[in-house]
Amino acid sequence: MNVLQVLAAIAIVIFVVARQLRGEPLRGKRLILLPAIIAVIGFTSLGKGGRHLTTTDLACLVISAVIAAGIGTAQGALLRLEPRAGVLWARMPAYGLWLWLALVVSRVVMTLVAMALHAPVAGSSAPVLMLLGLNRLGQAAVVTPRALASGVPFAPEKDGRPFDMRGALAGLLGGSGDPSAPGAERPTRQPRPTEYPGPAASNDRSARDLLRDRRRREQR
Repeated sequence: MNVLQVLAAIAIVIFVVARQLRGEPLRGKRLILLPAIIAVIGFTSLGKGGRHLTTTDLACLVISAVIAAGIGTAQGALLRLEPRAGVLWARMPAYGLWLWLALVVSRVVMTLVAMALHAPVAGSSAPVLMLLGLNRLGQAAVVTPRALASGVPFAPEKDGRPFDMRGALAGLLGGSGDPSAPGAERPTRQPRPTEYPGPAASNDRSARDLLRDRRRREQR
């Protein structure tokens, strides 16, 4: 058993639960990117240390992943979203702790099942981070459409910048969300209204001048 992986998973769960119960600004990177990073790190660690995945391991891991992601979607549906100071806030009601308990119990049960079926990788602590990341991604799959449908923007990131959904998805897919990157479409500069008034504005101004001159002549 990898003690560091277990301690890291416990620390992440305590951190997430505490913030959810207290309520926090909904930030896109923490909602989408961080769970994806955790899931990838957990997945890449499955084959380390000389471990070899068997067919039974894969079957147990797939079942565990479906359960973890399913509980995450339920958590996402339960999460309360509300606007505060012009940005979205998220808060989990206290009874949402039952879903966290269900996640822990499901992992214990699947560990026992995997050990009984002689699936050493699935029965070890190696999948913990991956399953936790998938659980958070399951929540994000439900919360993100709800947040976008609300019309209220995500809270700014720590650096003060707004969350760029397109750039985040491009980063996950291996692309670049930077407009200055080669091949990226550069936004065209729109002229300010005061720079080039255009024919319509000029015609309106000429009509006003003619009307003003006409009134002056009539007054004389």
